[in-house]
Parts: sequence; C-alpha cells; structure tokens
Amino acid sequence: MKNLKILLLLTISLFPLTAVFAQLNNELLKIPVNNSSWWAGIINKGDMMPLQNGSSGTFYSNYGNQVNPLLISNDGQTIWSEDPFEFEVKDDTIYAYSKTNNLLYNKTGNTLKDAFLYAVKTYFPPSGKMPDELLFSAPQYNTWIELMYDQNQKDILKYAHSIIDNGFPPGVLMIDDNWQEDYGKWDFHPGRFPSPELMMDTLHALGFKVMLWICPFVSPDCDVYRELDAGNLLLKSPESRDTVNNSAIIRWWNGASAELDLSNPETQEWFHEQLDYLQKKYGVDGFKFDAGDFEFYENVTSFKKNVTPQEQCELYARIGLEYPLNEYRAMWKMAGQPLVNRLRDKAHKWKDVQKLIPDILLQGIAGYNFTCPDMVGGGEFTSFLKGAETDQDMIVRSAQIHALMPMMQFSVAPWRILDDAHLAAVKKAVEIRKEYTPLILELAKESARTGEPVVRSLEYVFPHQGYENIKDEFMLGNRILVAPIVTKDNERTIVLPKGKWKDNKGKTIKGPKKIKLTAAIDVLPVFEKIK
Repeated sequence: MKNLKILLLLTISLFPLTAVFAQLNNELLKIPVNNSSWWAGIINKGDMMPLQNGSSGTFYSNYGNQVNPLLISNDGQTIWSEDPFEFEVKDDTIYAYSKTNNLLYNKTGNTLKDAFLYAVKTYFPPSGKMPDELLFSAPQYNTWIELMYDQNQKDILKYAHSIIDNGFPPGVLMIDDNWQEDYGKWDFHPGRFPSPELMMDTLHALGFKVMLWICPFVSPDCDVYRELDAGNLLLKSPESRDTVNNSAIIRWWNGASAELDLSNPETQEWFHEQLDYLQKKYGVDGFKFDAGDFEFYENVTSFKKNVTPQEQCELYARIGLEYPLNEYRAMWKMAGQPLVNRLRDKAHKWKDVQKLIPDILLQGIAGYNFTCPDMVGGGEFTSFLKGAETDQDMIVRSAQIHALMPMMQFSVAPWRILDDAHLAAVKKAVEIRKEYTPLILELAKESARTGEPVVRSLEYVFPHQGYENIKDEFMLGNRILVAPIVTKDNERTIVLPKGKWKDNKGKTIKGPKKIKLTAAIDVLPVFEKIK
C-alpha cells in the first residue's frame, strides 16, 4: 500500500514524493523556495513574514499567542502536521523537521488563496458557526488598564457609565483579573462586589454584555485546591502522579498555582459547572479565557498519559466552544472554530502599532478568522502607569487600525488621557466602524461558512503583482482597501492595485499606482474598488 501511494505521487510531482519519503523514513522535508514567498502560522511573528533566508521557527512554542502548524506559500504550496514541528530557511530552501513523521506537503493551485483554501478544506474546515455578533458590531471595553488588580463593583460601574457619558456606544464589557475570590474559586469577591447581581443588572440595562476573566489555575491556598487535588483533577508532578496533596505547582505571571488537568473528563465537567454557575446566578454572558500557554504545561503528568502541552492548550480552547461570547490569547490549532483569538499584548510604542496589521493578516491565512487586535493604544498596563508618557497620536492611529478590523477593543479610557481633538478623532474612528459594520458582519458570517479571512493581504486578493511584502495596508473583504497611518508622521505612501478606486473624498484613482498623501489626525485613508 505504501509503495502504491509513492508510485501514484510520482506521476503528480516530485515534492509530494519527498513528503512521503520524509514520513516513512523520519527524514527532514526539503522544499526549494524558488521565487515563492512563505508564511508560518506563528502569529506573534507576523511582522517577520514572509520568511527569509535565515528564518527559523518552532511550533513547540506558542510565543504568547496562537500557533497553527502550517507553512503556506503564495504559489499554492502547504506544509502541515497534526503535531508540532520545526523549520528553517537557508540557501533558498525550506527545511521542515518532524519528530513524529507527520509532515504533509501539497502543491495545489498557484496562489496564496489557492493554498489557503486547500488547507481550510483539508486540515481545519470551518464549523459554520461564529462567536456572538456583538463582538463584531460594537466596540469592546476591557477594565484591565483602568483598574488592573483593583477590580471592584463601584469602579466597574463608573467605567461603564463613563463609556456612555462620553458618547461611546455600549458593547461587550470585559471584567478582568481579580474580580474573583481566588484563582479556581470562581465567585465574585464579596468585599469588592457587595451586590454582583445589581451590578450585572445595571450593566445589562446600559446595553452591555458582560464577560469575566478566567484562567486554568487554582490557588494552592484555597479550599477548592484541596477538593480538586484529592480528586486528581489537577496536573501532577511526574514523581507524584499517584499521591494526594502533591499536585504540580506552576510558576506564572501571577505567582505559583496548581493547574487544571483538562485531559480528565471530570475536570472538564467541574470547570463547566463553575462557568455555568456564573451564568445562571448572575447572568454573566461569556468569558475571557486567559493563559493556556504551552510553557505552563511542561514537566507535568496528566490523567491521560502522554498528553502534550499543545494538547492541553487545545483542550482549554474546547471549553470555549460552549460559550459564544469568548476570547483567547493562547491557542494550538482550533482554526475555523467559533473562537475569538486576540493578539498578544502590545506595548505603547509605534513599533508595536506597526505589528498589528501583519499579525492580523497572518492570523487570517493561518485559519484564525475571528480576530481582535490588542487593546487600543496597547495592552501592557505599565505603559499607562503614573509617570509614563502617553502619545496621543498613537492612541488615535491605533484606534483607526482597529476600526476596520474584525473587532475593536478599548481598555485605557480615551476620555481620561486624550485632549478634546484627539478624543474626537477616536470617536470618529468608532463612527467609521459603524459605517462599515454591515460589511464586517457579512464577512464574518461568510467566514464562518468558507473559512476565508475577514481582512486580507493585498497578496491574497491581488496575487503575483509584487505585493507579498506589504504589511501596512489590508483589504476588508475584496473591495475595501485600508491604509492606516502607522508612524508618528502624518504622511505615507499607499499602493493601489490595478482597477478603479474611490478615495475618502470621492475622487477616482486608476491603479496600479503609488500615491503619497498626508492624513490629518482624524483621517483614516480608505479606498473602495469600484471596477
């Protein structure tokens, strides 16, 4: 049977033969680059794509964000594995290394879109479902930057009222870390939340849906830990697999905690019970699932033997399938599913603003179609501590990038840190999004059926016209070209592909053409293809 498979592939292409040979003989897969460009499904490295000689990567790490074990080219080639693998590019050749002999190579069609649609159909078909529509149709608001670890009922309500009072529309409100009694003890802290039912009723009356921050960790100091440890629902240290009170203690950004072993069906049931309780008792609408990074599952033993860190991450992602209002930052595979994948936290720096577009574009061709940039202005809270410098132009330009992305999320309160002119510019970006919301929703629904990205690179829509390295423009669907300002200067050069385009002022421009323009702080350059 194996010989028959090889003989069949010989009649098609030499490359698939190489792939099968690598599978059967545990050898590396070598693919000549020739004149093609390649992307790897490592989302936090979007600004480093397409791959160049000297590039390398591994799917054994998730780099604080999503990874899908896929290499894809703009001339119709794909490399996929169900398991993590490593790769490098040298001497104009891609070398892929697999420990499990599970590399699959294919050449189908001649474009990036051809390769992507093959990968979608073959490896991660769309579910036909999408997350809650409100995540797309209105801005999101996260309490992290304003409150950090001081999440409390009074200030959350103040933040929500300020959103409305300052002329922003209600949307999804995310209550971040430290609303709970303890990690693993998922109920509102009675000292900080004297009446959570009243708070939830008020937020709903204001027009918000409410998400709560959740993680898979359990504080070893709380009573829940003792219950879960005794029931073998937590990950164990390898040397203490069969002992009680010896669950593994894992270092993470908030200290040292035990961690749920989601390979145990009883653990999954327990976790769902906690989340369902919050929905039934308080009317919570959904959850922000934080952590889940591969590094937190290393050197531990699980209920089911040989469960990899990547598989634990995937099991955590599957919890979210029960809750249409969800968000994840760390992810292994699960492309095409109705899960929101947010970019890793960015700093309040122009170089990080410049990463938003290439990272989002990479999410799209890696199969993560329901995507959210990091919070407007950056999600690293140290950037907004007392004494830190705030660049008001950067806040506005970040908001403009968000405006025509699949989702838009605020955290730092624009009305607190911006002067009147910059605040008006941010509110104008929200209005621009409102204008295009019907198209964004249409594309999101289409994506749930087809898997195609909501926002697309110029190379995806206009193949083989020299656009593979453009990282500061994107297409919303196939007709709307968005070219935000991503530097401190208000000037930029815009590449318009072949066709007739209409700019913000209604002027018609014939492409292909490069144009240099100056955009006032409240202007987001947008072009509509009319022919």
